[in-house]
Amino acid sequence: MTNEEILSKLKEAFPDVAIQVQTEETKDFTLIVPAERLVEVATHLRDHLGFDYLSDVTSVDYPDRFEVVYHLFSMKRGGGVLTLKVHLPDKEHPEVDSVTPIWPGANYQEREVYDLMGISFRNHPDLRRIMLWDGFPGHPLRKDFENRLYTYKELEPTRPKPPNW
Repeated sequence: MTNEEILSKLKEAFPDVAIQVQTEETKDFTLIVPAERLVEVATHLRDHLGFDYLSDVTSVDYPDRFEVVYHLFSMKRGGGVLTLKVHLPDKEHPEVDSVTPIWPGANYQEREVYDLMGISFRNHPDLRRIMLWDGFPGHPLRKDFENRLYTYKELEPTRPKPPNW
């Protein structure tokens, strides 16, 4: 299936959704989908267009928005990657629906994005920090994160104590 056929089938299935094709600064076929329609489009990509493998969930911090990026493949059909992007303009409370029910492999990847970038995933089965502890001040991959060394005295009160401490 060609990229044009994929886009045509999506536009046919979702005539009311503004699906954009990103042509600048990208090597792979890239679609931008509105955040509120992500689950519908992702489910259609899996069930009807054969994108049965999610290899990666990541995010980007731009000055005016966050962007969540999904890399999809079809293991049945082969071929190249389909990149799916969602723009989140609310930088104070960035949130998007989880794709973990669609591709279970998104579970830990969404948790990593949540932990390091602070983007919440609605309906995620276990959304909590995965690399840093609860109470860690901020999200270190955000551009507004104050990149400095913390002293032991500053960080120690935020760390959970083991049961026999």
